[in-house]
Amino acid sequence: MNRIRMIVALALIYMIFAILLNSVGTVILQSIATFGIDKPAASALERYKDLTIAFTSFLVASFLPLFGYRRSMMLALAIVGGACLLMPLYPSFLTTRLLFACVGFSFALAKVGVYSSIGLLTADRTAHSRLTNTIEGLFMVGVLAGNWIFSAYIDPANPGDPVWFNVYWLLAGACALTIALLATSQLDEDAAHAHGHNNSFTDAIMEMLRLFVRPLVYVFLASAFLYVLIEQSFGTWLPTFNNEILKLPNAMSIQFASILAGMTALGRIGAGVVLKRVRWYTLLNACVLGMGVLVVVVLPLARGVVARPDVGWFDAPLAAYLIPLLGLLMAPIYPVINSVALSSLPKPMHAAMTGLIVVFSALGGTLGSYITARVFASFDGIHAFYFSLLPMTLILATLFLFKRETDRAGVDASAATRLAAK
Repeated sequence: MNRIRMIVALALIYMIFAILLNSVGTVILQSIATFGIDKPAASALERYKDLTIAFTSFLVASFLPLFGYRRSMMLALAIVGGACLLMPLYPSFLTTRLLFACVGFSFALAKVGVYSSIGLLTADRTAHSRLTNTIEGLFMVGVLAGNWIFSAYIDPANPGDPVWFNVYWLLAGACALTIALLATSQLDEDAAHAHGHNNSFTDAIMEMLRLFVRPLVYVFLASAFLYVLIEQSFGTWLPTFNNEILKLPNAMSIQFASILAGMTALGRIGAGVVLKRVRWYTLLNACVLGMGVLVVVVLPLARGVVARPDVGWFDAPLAAYLIPLLGLLMAPIYPVINSVALSSLPKPMHAAMTGLIVVFSALGGTLGSYITARVFASFDGIHAFYFSLLPMTLILATLFLFKRETDRAGVDASAATRLAAK
């Protein structure tokens, strides 16, 4: 029962942060309407979020086993809950930047805690992969729910009305409830300190440094970086693309963007079934190639759309329905490569490795959003989304190298086992 309570708590944490992290696209759109700022200035919200995630993860990820994963997650929720309370009390772009800085700091703590806890709550690679895909799938359910929750607080007649800040009362309450659930749960963290790992600050620093001598880590981090660059390019700017290129109203632009999250959730939850029959490397290559084909086929449909005041769900441009299908193809990539990398390492090293995952994911998200913003502002959203074909091509190369290194690591582990038996 306690294990189930912890898993429920991990899922709720991830769903809360899913809503907050992926609200950046919605908040960018609303900040432009409410505060009258331009796109490059609004895109700074992505940097406040992602650079804070990267900085925090690099500094504290390896130290979290000393502080405790459960306490770290409770602290993360308390910080972000407090920031949510400030939003309706002091609505301004400055408060919005502060919120995303707090979200970034807190998510770094929460993600390391969640991923490391998965290792403590599972016994083998199969169970680890299954729980990781489930948690990541629920993350996308949170993204989907978040788009609808935010759109419900937007005034359709006056999108710039700051009434949308009231959504943060609801999010602050969700943080408080999850803290209460964690406070009444237990997590055995002894395995995080086994075999001389993470027993001091020196051990924690050395844990991070040890990872940098593994070629597998380099190619994995490159793959994670490129994936998040692609994901954030679409996830952050799709509401604005729907509004400016497909000529949809603000609230409807956000709701259509939620289809991307829904497809990603469906893909991640379904990936566990597919992976029983298809090798992970084959599946991920097929997904990347499918993404490229979809971009090339669908984006021309977005050209020349004329604004209509009475546009609805059943007569929106075809591209509004097809672009979110990218989520179904993107879905398995991130949780699968994370699970393969983490389950190849001893559990005491999971915190350090998760820290590196968070750092490079944050950098990829920041760079992807910034490039998309610049291209969007200089040309248009269609050119901005075409740019994603470059990282898609590069990720095929990094996946090949990642597969080669995981195979080599498997051979090395088998040889070590045979040597020990002798």
